[in-house]
Order: sequence, then C-alpha cells, then structure tokens
Amino acid sequence: MSFLSATLSRVKPSPTIAVSNKAQELKAAGRDVIGLGAGEPDFDTPENIKAAGMRAIQDGKTKYTAVDGIAELKQAICAKFLRDNGLSYSPEQVSVGTGGKQILYNALMATLDPGDEVVIPAPYWVSYPDMVLLAGGTPVIAEASLESDFKLTPEQLEAAITPKTKWFIFNSPSNPTGAGYSRDELGALTDVLMRHPHVWVMTDDMYEHLAYDGFEFCTPAEVEPRLYERTLTCNGVSKAYAMTGWRIGYAAGPAPLIAAMRKIQSQSTSNPCSVSQWAAVEALNGPQDFLAPNNETFKRRRDLVVSMLSEIDGITCPTPEGAFYVYPSIAGLIGKTTPSGVVIENDETFATALLEDVGVAVVFGAAFGLSPNFRVSYATADEALKEACTRIQTFCASLT
Repeated sequence: MSFLSATLSRVKPSPTIAVSNKAQELKAAGRDVIGLGAGEPDFDTPENIKAAGMRAIQDGKTKYTAVDGIAELKQAICAKFLRDNGLSYSPEQVSVGTGGKQILYNALMATLDPGDEVVIPAPYWVSYPDMVLLAGGTPVIAEASLESDFKLTPEQLEAAITPKTKWFIFNSPSNPTGAGYSRDELGALTDVLMRHPHVWVMTDDMYEHLAYDGFEFCTPAEVEPRLYERTLTCNGVSKAYAMTGWRIGYAAGPAPLIAAMRKIQSQSTSNPCSVSQWAAVEALNGPQDFLAPNNETFKRRRDLVVSMLSEIDGITCPTPEGAFYVYPSIAGLIGKTTPSGVVIENDETFATALLEDVGVAVVFGAAFGLSPNFRVSYATADEALKEACTRIQTFCASLT
C-alpha cells in the first residue's frame, strides 16, 4: 500500500513552474538561457505600494488578521468592483486569499462533490483542471480553436453543459492565449448560461487591466446582471500591480458561498499575510496612473514578439487583446527534424528541443489543453525578447 494519497495520482505538478525551474537549473549550471515561461511582470511593485507594506511592518501590523481579510481591504475591494465593473458588493460578500489560486481552490473545495462537472474552455490556465480533480470534481474540457481566436463559442458551451455541471470557469483576457472576449461575445455566452440556472460562473479576471488596442474588459455579472447571484467574480493584485510575490487574491459573490470558502480557509492557511493585505489596500485605493504606461510597454513587447514569430515559416501567431502572452501554433513544424536528429512530434518535443538547442524556455501547449502550440510570456525586457525570438527563428530555420 502506498503511503501517499490516491488523490495525488489524479494531478500533476504545474508545468509552468516546472519550465521555470528547469530554466533556473540550466542557468545555475552555466547555460545561457532566456526564460519566457513565467507569467510574472518584470516591473517592480510601485513605490507607494511598497511603502504601505513597510509602514504596516513599522506600525506593528504583523499579527493574525480575520481569516479572509482585514476590513479595510474588503472595503477597498468593494470600492474597486463598483468603480471598475459596476458591481455592488458588501464586505460579507468578499473573500481574500493567499493569491488568486487559493481563492479558486477554496471555492471548488467548498462546492464540489464526486460526479460534479466543471466546464473549462481550452486553452486553459494549467491549474484549473487539477484543482477540480483535487476537489473531487470532473473537468469537462471545451476546446476553442485558432480559427475562433481561442474563444469558446456559445454552441460549444451549450454542448458542454450537462445536468451534472456545477461551474463554468471563465478567464478573459486569457492565460495562455491573451484572447479577450468582447461584450457581445461574452453576452452570447451569458445567454447560454441563463438557460441553465443550475450552472454557476467562476470568473478569473486577473488580467483585467492588461488590455490593448482599445479592448474593453467586461466580466460576466456586469454583462448579465441576472447572473449576479450565481457568479463568483475573482481577481487579485499580482499581475497589473506587479505584486506576484505578495500573494493576495480576492473574490466577491453570494454571502453563503463566501462563508463556505471562509470555513475552508480557516482550516488550511487562515489569514493571508497581514503586511501584504495593507499593501493591497494601497494598490486598490491609491494612484492607478502607472497602469497606462505599463500597458504601453507590454503592447510594444507584444507587437515585437508577434512580428518576429510571424516571420517564421510553419508558425502562426495571433495578436492577442490582453494579458502578456502569445500562443503560437507550430502545426507547420510537426514532423520536421532538428540538426541533432530529434523529430518534432508534438509541442512538448518542440519546447524541449528549443530549450536544449538554443536556450529558450517556453511552455508547451499540451499543458494548457490545446496543441500544437506553445506559450511565450512577453513580460520581460525588450532586448531579452528580441534575442529569444531571434533564437527561435534560428532554431526553426534549422529544422528539415
């Protein structure tokens, strides 16, 4: 009998973390590696937010807090939802966790029973299906395609819903594709959800403020107010505020669901870091003027990467609406061979050969549920991106 739980066999380690770790190991061994795997802005946390964290330390705000967030942060979150999304929540409808991942996990743990299904559009963030499995549910993958700009159609959503469906997970702008749903596109999906009142909606709005070319972000309960009572609207400060290491995520939804999530958190981690909570108050309440110039930088990097990858025969690279990822297709490279004799059988062999041959770390598409693709994070310096894309061009040109 194995000492380890059978539950562990249902999940796998995060591929994005594995790629980042592998890149770090090669760098430590002296290899020249450019890592494009991590979904983490290279900007520093804004000074006013860092100062708020330091003040919290100096003022002795380093004790336990309420399990799912201090009152000041919950008020700031309520103000943010009203200001940015037109959604009115009270503090008892808000939960704060140790990053967005814990918020999603708490909700799934609090609601899923064996046999419950969760509809997840692919490409998806790598953790969604595994969190569903850990919580005892069944992921139902609905594949979008390059032809639909990696966006789920209403017909695909309708086909994926069954009487066992409990949640629909929605992420826009998307990790890994950067695809963003317009208000009309999202409205077509919410029309489907209105026909299935047993299905709840879990949004992952982490990339809300990272949008380009006039794309206007919207979230399901904003587009269809009748979904308000069965929507958990999730967000966090990690991406837009360059606060990945501070580990603060949050969500708002019906009070009974929030209370159930609080119970889960009370018996797992208890409160998020007190210092990080005070920094997040400043992030949400303080100046937002750095968002626009940061977005201009990301847009420039996006255009650079899309342009350089689109020059490669065999690669198709759509231009995303938001986030800081591109998700190119390598359909035209499948079956080709590297100079060392490795056959590119799929996107995983492509990513492995790319790392070993030219020192560029990307995440293979199968990790996100849709192949043959790979994900590039362009949240890194322009010169590193230029060099990485040049190496990818060189690598692909060497295939025969």
